[in-house]
Amino acid sequence: MRLFISIFFDDNIINELLRLQDDLKKIGVEGNYTRMESLHMTLAFVGEYDNPGDVLEVMDRVEFEPFKLALDGVGNFKKLFYVGMKAEDALYTYVKRLRRELNKLGIESDKKQFFPHITMIRNYDYKGGEMIPVNKPPIGSVVADTVVLMKSERGKHGMVYTELGSVNANSFI
Repeated sequence: MRLFISIFFDDNIINELLRLQDDLKKIGVEGNYTRMESLHMTLAFVGEYDNPGDVLEVMDRVEFEPFKLALDGVGNFKKLFYVGMKAEDALYTYVKRLRRELNKLGIESDKKQFFPHITMIRNYDYKGGEMIPVNKPPIGSVVADTVVLMKSERGKHGMVYTELGSVNANSFI
């Protein structure tokens, strides 16, 4: 099964992201928009791995304190449009420790450097060019205190995410 570890957001952040998606649709940006229930920030992509219990065990072991996240502008990687996230150093430290502990157990995860972002549109097309004009970037911040292990499956209308377990920062206090 295809697994990833992520952070999901509260209604205030989700509403800002949905407003941005609506604005982009109004100016003619086409593509595979991320559905509301799928908006998240990936911390570690595990990929194909058949024992989610092992991953949850690592998540339980790697302690973390809540960290503040803030929406921080927009950008693109080729044909992927995203909202950037500004984060405290605690997030980067946690992600580094989490990935290291996964790898120690032979559970492969991302090799690329962590870049906090939320994917908004895949394979976008904008007749106005490569750069999409955003007049009103999303704003908002949240304190993240829960990380979630998700299973990803291709469904009839795109990716379907299923929560397999979570760890709350408060469980370490």
